Amino acid sequence: MAKQFTLGKNERLKSRKSIEQLFNEGKKFTLNPYLIYYISAPQPEAVLSSTTKQLSSTIQFGAGVGTKNFKKAVDRNRIKRLTREAYRLQKTALQEKLKTKNIQLNVFFIYTAKELPEYDEVFKKTGAILKKLNTIIDEIK
Repeated sequence: MAKQFTLGKNERLKSRKSIEQLFNEGKKFTLNPYLIYYISAPQPEAVLSSTTKQLSSTIQFGAGVGTKNFKKAVDRNRIKRLTREAYRLQKTALQEKLKTKNIQLNVFFIYTAKELPEYDEVFKKTGAILKKLNTIIDEIK
C-alpha cells in the first residue's frame, strides 16, 4: 500500500529535452493560483529507460515557482514541496485512466500567486487540476 502513494524518480519530470518540449509544444490552462502545462503522447510499448533500466511511468510531473513573486528560495521550495505532496496523494485516479488508455502525460505546475499558500488551499487546487486533466484525457480518444 505504501508504494501507491510514492513520487519516484521515474515519475518526476527532469529531462531538459522533455521540459523544453512541454513548454514549446504543450498545451496550457490556468486554475488560480496555478498555470498548468501538459503534453500527451501514446505510451511506448515497454520502452526501457537507458539510465534507470525501469519501465517509463505513465505520468511525469514537475512543479515550479517564479523568483519574481518569491525572492527567498526557502519560500519557493516550500511551495514546491506542498504542491508535490498534494499531487502525490491525489494522482492515482489520473494514473489509472492513463494506464487504461495507454497514454503518456507530462505535466508541469507553476505557482503564480503572490502570497504563501496554506496546505489546504494547495490540496484543493491540486485536486481540481487533476480532475480537469482527467476530463482532458477523456476527450483525447
